[in-house]
Amino acid sequence: MLFVLGVVLFALGIAVSIALHEAGHMWTAQKLGMKVRRYYIGFGPKVFAFRRGETEYGLKAIPAGGFCDIAGMTALDELAPDEVDRAMYKQKTWKRLVVMSGGIAMNFVLGIALIFGLAVTSGLPNTDDRAVIGSLDCAAPTQAGEEGGYAPSECQGTGPAQDAGLQVGDVVVAVGGTPVETFEDLVRSTRALTGPADFTVERGDETLTVPVAVQQVQRWVYESDVADAEPVSRTVGAIGVGAEPPVLEYGPLEAVPATFGFTGYLAARTAEALVSLPGKVSDLWTAVTGGERSIDTPVSVVGASVIGGQFAERGIWQSFVLLLAQLNFFLGAFNLVPLLPLDGGHMAVAIYERIRNWFRNLRGKPVGAPVDYMKLLPLTYVAVVIGGAFMVLTLTADIVNPIKLF
Repeated sequence: MLFVLGVVLFALGIAVSIALHEAGHMWTAQKLGMKVRRYYIGFGPKVFAFRRGETEYGLKAIPAGGFCDIAGMTALDELAPDEVDRAMYKQKTWKRLVVMSGGIAMNFVLGIALIFGLAVTSGLPNTDDRAVIGSLDCAAPTQAGEEGGYAPSECQGTGPAQDAGLQVGDVVVAVGGTPVETFEDLVRSTRALTGPADFTVERGDETLTVPVAVQQVQRWVYESDVADAEPVSRTVGAIGVGAEPPVLEYGPLEAVPATFGFTGYLAARTAEALVSLPGKVSDLWTAVTGGERSIDTPVSVVGASVIGGQFAERGIWQSFVLLLAQLNFFLGAFNLVPLLPLDGGHMAVAIYERIRNWFRNLRGKPVGAPVDYMKLLPLTYVAVVIGGAFMVLTLTADIVNPIKLF
């Protein structure tokens, strides 16, 4: 039941995201004096509709999208007498750009709102993968075996790192002259030590070299990367440091900069995902033809909803919300791609017309005619066919070989 509830809730979240995207176009167009003929959620047969002012609002049977019909989005649009002067393609460039970016902005705002909500309720994932010292303690001399859950033995007092003067928040960049980048690198390099060593750390704007008397302890370690490898008992080096927690909690005020910082992190990941999208076709085809489905392959609305159901089934609601936020960022970023019929394509046309008219004015020529969308139709058809084929492939993979996180 929880899985089904999660799937339904996530699908509803996607529907709300799309509805707000189209509402962003509608609200900005109405505020800037353009005529919005229709605003519908979904596709297919009409469920119901009502009119308020000059706009018809409605719901259609298939909740897999939506649309906002603005009079005169292109010069190909047939206009009623009262729409001629209000046609979108006749408006100033900045107005057209505001309207076309209104939907994208709504996705970004919704994503940021979801992240802020996570920050003040359950915290945000720690994205700092550097070797940051999160805690200082004594170095337990031994570690229990399998029956004891590999828990460290009790110890008292301070540890080698604290005795040497290392502090919480220090970023270790080298151990014994060997550079380290992550906390795992720090642990691995420390375990190999058998005596005192220099630890190079960054503390604020300073770079310090601190000699630490490494302590020899017993630990169960994996000496092989094989999946079914067993840990073995070894004597290794330890200095009594712990990593930062995987989730960082914030108060309402602290959550504001944390939200924008984490949004920047997601923006970078989203850009990487967009760039790598064409290269994922072969991975999707492998999944469709019976091969292993990688968790980093693209997903459709169906696949994302299934993943949301898996999170809900295990009570991992933080990941559920985070996935919905990521989806909004991806939807917003994808619509920035300057290809018709995406929002970015219409924005590119508006910018081109503005630059072209600027050069015409410099030469004393009148403003040029609107871009002939008929000439752009072949490129638009190519984009639609490629995009449609990719969506069908992704949907097929989600049906025949869905991503299973657990």
